[in-house]
Amino acid sequence: MKLDRRQVLGLTAGAAVLAVSGIKVNPADAATDETKKKIMEFTGGKEPASGKIALKTPEIAENGNTVPVSVSVESAMSGDDLVQSVMILADGNPRPDVATFHFTELSGEASATTRMRLAKTQNVIAVAKMKDGSVYSDTKQVKVTIGGCGG
Repeated sequence: MKLDRRQVLGLTAGAAVLAVSGIKVNPADAATDETKKKIMEFTGGKEPASGKIALKTPEIAENGNTVPVSVSVESAMSGDDLVQSVMILADGNPRPDVATFHFTELSGEASATTRMRLAKTQNVIAVAKMKDGSVYSDTKQVKVTIGGCGG
């Protein structure tokens, strides 16, 4: 592809305008905002408390393509102490919502295990929604040494 003088000047002027205007393109902030939005949708706008939920992930994932994740919630699984659902999110992935698990009294316990793909080192978040309306969360950082979905 050959560029003429007019095209080179146009590209240079465009780059200069972007540099001077201070526009920052940061996809990590967009992913974090999307994660917060997903959590607020899941919890109905309530801020999750800590406790009751335990997220288990490896500290270092040698391969981001398959990272094991386990989540469990302390609950009697009856009455108001029933866990209705648990959502797992990865705040550095292009789509942060990874999985949602739904439970009933017949589940016996609120625990689940899965594998997920992580694009890079990031936080994995689990959020539990209880029948009484309370919500709990736990967060773990997973360091990825070989890229999963994106590098």
